[in-house]
Amino acid sequence: MSFLRAGARDQLWRWREALVGGALLLLGLWLVAGPGYLLAVPGYAALAGGAALIWLGAQRARFRDNGDGAGAVQVVEGQITYFGPLTGGTVALRELQRLSLDRQMFPAHWRLEPNDDTAPLLIPVNAAGSEALFDAFAALPGLRTERMLFELRKTRRDTVVIWERPPLRPAHVLLH
Repeated sequence: MSFLRAGARDQLWRWREALVGGALLLLGLWLVAGPGYLLAVPGYAALAGGAALIWLGAQRARFRDNGDGAGAVQVVEGQITYFGPLTGGTVALRELQRLSLDRQMFPAHWRLEPNDDTAPLLIPVNAAGSEALFDAFAALPGLRTERMLFELRKTRRDTVVIWERPPLRPAHVLLH
């Protein structure tokens, strides 16, 4: 028997890192202000760790969805695999050329385009296990996480490029 409604429990689970960070921050404040100078040093460390957890937890909570969409996502050693009811596929992060958010579909889909001539992999933002994509996308060099989260919450019906691998040669260098 649970004392919380299912919706409240889901929201608490969604914000779990930020809540743990808040508890750690309160513990750090108590250690700094309370018992004495000996515990102030671990208190300051707890303050810093709590603030970092709150910041990271807020970003992850903004990225997470309910996970009741079609298919499932699995991220293993830099390889993203989507198991969908009609489609699916695998893309390695090191082969990823472009990451887009396609909001023309319902629900919105992540479009992962590899650097070869294969078809892009489309993953619904609310697929089961899609929270693992946050860490995978954060590993891409030069990805701006706040911009990705901002674009994820927009309601316009368009496609936006979130990240693109820079070309190997500078733009001013000609081939011939």
